[in-house]
Amino acid sequence: MGAVLTPLAAEEAPRNLVCTFESGTSWSYEDGDFKSATPQPLSFHIGDIDLEEQTATLRLKPGAEGGKLSVVRAINANHFIEAVTEGFLNLTTVYDLDQKTGQHPAVHSRHFGLIGQPVFGQYTGFCRPE
Repeated sequence: MGAVLTPLAAEEAPRNLVCTFESGTSWSYEDGDFKSATPQPLSFHIGDIDLEEQTATLRLKPGAEGGKLSVVRAINANHFIEAVTEGFLNLTTVYDLDQKTGQHPAVHSRHFGLIGQPVFGQYTGFCRPE
């Protein structure tokens, strides 16, 4: 069936990651229908990762003040959850290191609204230790 996967011990996990998402799809709900579009690539830093305390910091640019993230640990992945001021959610799942590429496969999802209309997106990419 495959190898048994176990999460990294907290002391083995990277404390800082640079995440880049080159592809994805975003949707908006307008006039009674969902419409899709290709979003711009995005990147950000997840830093100060503390798996034991289940906290981290999100930085959109190097040196910028970071937002608070909650961490949920899973077998072969960590989920970084951001609840933004308006109550919308962003979720980034970072999987264990791919030995072949030296990067962590990752998925980023955004769930928000714009002028009363649902807007959401999902991106695929990679995170690498910084």
